Amino acid sequence: MTQYDVTKKGLKVNTIDEYIASQPEELRPTLNKVRTCIKEALPFAQERISYQMPTYWYKVNLIHFAAQKKHLGLYPRPEAVEHFKDKLQGYKTSKGAIQIPYDEPLPLELISEIAMWCGENYRKEK
Repeated sequence: MTQYDVTKKGLKVNTIDEYIASQPEELRPTLNKVRTCIKEALPFAQERISYQMPTYWYKVNLIHFAAQKKHLGLYPRPEAVEHFKDKLQGYKTSKGAIQIPYDEPLPLELISEIAMWCGENYRKEK
């Protein structure tokens, strides 16, 4: 299993560009693909950093992603993980989190679908 040194304790970033630039060079193309995918799925959302992760926000946090040591973490909140549980059977999930191993193909269509669902469901909250 591929592993990356993504731990940067104490590192504070203010933008998604800074976040991606702070990650290992080999991961940056993957992170940029995920960023583009989510931006296209949520064109109305504002990009920001929340919890030191790239976040898409519209009235509330809609979805986050982050580079982890062995996987890309996608954080769409528990309701989305539950809603997509059948499509996520091949991935490790927990309450509000999806782990996408770096050794597997990046499921951009699924990420887009999850992001759109989050946009449709969570932005109505406030």
